[in-house]
Amino acid sequence: MSRLGHQLTDTGYGLGWTVVKRLPERTAHRLFRTVGDRVWARRGPAVRQLERNLRRVVGPAMSEAELRALSRRAMRSYCRYWCETFRLPVWSRERVIGTVRTIGEEHFRGSLASGRGTVVALPHMANWDHAGAWAVLTGAPLTTVAERLRPESLFERFLDYRRSLGMEVLPLGADNLSVVLADRLRSGRLVCLVADRDLSASGIPVDFFGEPAKCPPGPAALAVQTGAALIPADLWYEPRGLVIRFHPEIPVPAAARLREKVVGMTRDLAKIYEHGVADHPEDWHMLQRFWPADAPAGAKPDR
Repeated sequence: MSRLGHQLTDTGYGLGWTVVKRLPERTAHRLFRTVGDRVWARRGPAVRQLERNLRRVVGPAMSEAELRALSRRAMRSYCRYWCETFRLPVWSRERVIGTVRTIGEEHFRGSLASGRGTVVALPHMANWDHAGAWAVLTGAPLTTVAERLRPESLFERFLDYRRSLGMEVLPLGADNLSVVLADRLRSGRLVCLVADRDLSASGIPVDFFGEPAKCPPGPAALAVQTGAALIPADLWYEPRGLVIRFHPEIPVPAAARLREKVVGMTRDLAKIYEHGVADHPEDWHMLQRFWPADAPAGAKPDR
């Protein structure tokens, strides 16, 4: 992207945070829904990739017309995420908490109460920023990691935004990142990581909807190395808000080597993500390549 392109991107997101949160709520949601429908109708590269991803989820039995309808709902869900992201900083504490419904929250609270440290690992579903704000406001301050964005000024906006919600945010690739995260866990704190898509060369091979894929090793490695609990979660939207489903802790396998433990736990995570995505495919915001089979020879992962 050119320097001008970076400036325009940053300006656009800046306007989002300053203008969208001041619009009447219905107007804002109608605007983003319209944008989502127009992007979907053009069927550009991101939408075509979304449909390739969704095809793996739903299988060959779904007709092309049904798949197109599903991808439209998925684009609307994705645009709902952005609309809520721009508006979340001005939501009241009561609204942030009151628009979340939880399933299995006892797994989450029990882990926090143990004082061991907790890693919550979740996929790119619904609104993970809303989930993080809910956790902070219900007594669970958290540390998370943010993927670097371009331009740098846009990345700083995202950091400021998430910090404004009460999260400690560390940039992906920062010096001693794993050391800092391990320190937080050994102090009994909560670390939340979006962990369904690997952006490195060290991903763990997993089976995802019957096809080879890779998931990042970080959540499992941190849990094994620090003794923290690894709690999977998945998310989806309902009309009134967000649902967070917490799953029981993934146990550490009785394997001799660290790598074997990490591989086993990561594959258990992938199975839980698979069920979550299958239950609510329209809320899986995966508009990038996920399966290696989609990548041209020698191509780097999308970011």
